[in-house]
Amino acid sequence: MRFNKTTNSQHVKYIFVTGGVLSGLGKGIITSSTAKILQLTGLNVSCLKVDPYVNYDAGTMNPVAHGEVFVTQDGGECDMDIGNYERFLDIALTKDHNLTTGRIYSRVIDAERKGKYLGQCVQIIPHITDEIKHHLRQIVKTESLDVLVVECGGTVGDIESLPFLEAFRQMTLEEGNGNTLFIHVTLAPILDVVGEQKTKPTQHSVQELRRIGINPDIIAVRCKTMLSKDTRKKISLFANINTNCVISCHDAESIYHVPEILADQGMNEVIRKKLYLKQSPIKWSRWKIISRSFANMHGNLNIAIVGKYISLPDSYVSVYHALSHAAAIQGKKIAINWIDSEEFEHNSEKLPSLKIYDGILVPGGFGKRGSEGIIHAIDYARKENIPFLGICFGFQLAIVSFARAICGLRESNSTELQPDTNDPVIEFMPEQRTLNDLGGTMRLGRHKINVISNTLAHKIYSNNYIYKRHRHRYEFNKNYLSVIQKNGMILSGHSDNNKRMEILELPENKFHLAVQYHAEFDSRPGKPEPIFAAFIDACIIS
Repeated sequence: MRFNKTTNSQHVKYIFVTGGVLSGLGKGIITSSTAKILQLTGLNVSCLKVDPYVNYDAGTMNPVAHGEVFVTQDGGECDMDIGNYERFLDIALTKDHNLTTGRIYSRVIDAERKGKYLGQCVQIIPHITDEIKHHLRQIVKTESLDVLVVECGGTVGDIESLPFLEAFRQMTLEEGNGNTLFIHVTLAPILDVVGEQKTKPTQHSVQELRRIGINPDIIAVRCKTMLSKDTRKKISLFANINTNCVISCHDAESIYHVPEILADQGMNEVIRKKLYLKQSPIKWSRWKIISRSFANMHGNLNIAIVGKYISLPDSYVSVYHALSHAAAIQGKKIAINWIDSEEFEHNSEKLPSLKIYDGILVPGGFGKRGSEGIIHAIDYARKENIPFLGICFGFQLAIVSFARAICGLRESNSTELQPDTNDPVIEFMPEQRTLNDLGGTMRLGRHKINVISNTLAHKIYSNNYIYKRHRHRYEFNKNYLSVIQKNGMILSGHSDNNKRMEILELPENKFHLAVQYHAEFDSRPGKPEPIFAAFIDACIIS
């Protein structure tokens, strides 16, 4: 990696995105949008998310507390913002693009145990901060990046974030003038009583950032409506930056419109000048077509998502986006009703409420709670011929549903839910049985899947094989393959030399299909994942 103490337009550029006031302001969308603008000028850009929690990765975290676990092609269990980066930039990231305190500390401790510090007293500064800087520089070197946009999770003032912010501060000195830039995301709330945008939260947040030695170059202000001129001037004055560096991040029709909102205010020009980037026009053509497709939708498609973690819809954020990508192509707006599967657990009389929906989707999940409710919902979709799509856990419980109702295996189940079941149609994967650790030990990442000819799956993918991402410990028990097929279910995709079943379909229904893999992670705006596109098409027809 090059170290240049002087201004150099050819040097790798680093943009650091920090947040203040409160979490959930949309730093991930602002990070993604900033990167997208630069990508559209022809630069090789990528993003990295810093999560200051001590977990090694997001794999063991409760989705209701933390949101979706996004899986990268190389098997990383990452923060859901990695999904935002992939969708905006249309690139596949690696697990190295999600950096946690746990990963950094484990490396430093491992190095200390091996004597690599030559007897030094290992400290936060310089050893932890050096490891953080090394990780960022290694990413840009490996991927030959022009710009790396780094989002720091949490808010300024969190004790967990301090080593990362200190590392960023040090990089400002080491990388030289014009090679680093800080975007600070804050909030300008409007109090109903007075009806004006308040700047105090932003002022205090900037002061907190300055206390640790960082001066923001751009302040991106989240607000309900566009920042007024007076609010911009006030923030400019108290934050000591030019008014053109105060960017309004007001509510948008679609997250995919945010890059245009930022560029319309000249944010790209501010970045270009501060980082000494070559002047290049933003080539919007395709992106504007994508953005407009989400604004010009008519009519609603009513989809029921029956799951276990619906109290926090972010648990299924990639599923939501995959549905919206597919619907936007058809000019349709998605109206999703998030239904807790426990509603159907002991209340079968509630199942007819599903009849009003154009389609029913069952996403991933783990554990016994609510599983019988999901099975009842799948039964209902099959009987009433309502388009149905199952993902991972939804695939497994669709097998259980079919085995019980159609194959006469009344007591069939998954050994995850009932270890002593007499008919384990879903079983623990053999290679998982000797593992003790939970984190990072599932079947993860991208695997090749063979698609059987003359099936709906083959018609959808138009290919004999596909590559898809996985995250599971349980799989279909092939001892039941004969009875399942004899009763009309087609297992139309398999992997690992026919060892694992990956896709099921019922040809007698309009659309009854489920996949063991997580198709949602591969969907992109303007390029919906084919299974989701087919599901939406079936919902429209129905």
